[in-house]
Amino acid sequence: QVQLMESGGGLVQPGGSLRLSCATSGFAFSSYTMTWYRQAPGKERELVARSGPITGATMYADSVKGRFTIARDNAKNTVYLQMDSLKPEDTAMYYCAALWGLEYWGQGTQVTVFS
Repeated sequence: QVQLMESGGGLVQPGGSLRLSCATSGFAFSSYTMTWYRQAPGKERELVARSGPITGATMYADSVKGRFTIARDNAKNTVYLQMDSLKPEDTAMYYCAALWGLEYWGQGTQVTVFS
């Protein structure tokens, strides 16, 4: 059974850091593009970061470029999002998703940056 489980969210002060993890099972992790999305109340879902299959080539939204880093560990079937220099505008529910022919989504983890 396919499972994706995000963790690491929480409440932080502006300028702080969080590291999100997404542990997965039940699919060919190394063949999938792994992504992090976020959605804040009243806003559309936004692609934050993407890591391609096999090589892990990365892409970032302009809003997080230089502050966030996506990394994947194919041996552990886990993808991470290191978030530094957090801003109040980063407050959102963060979702891990695996994308290929099918799409698999986690349940989300809340990140709140309080000013």
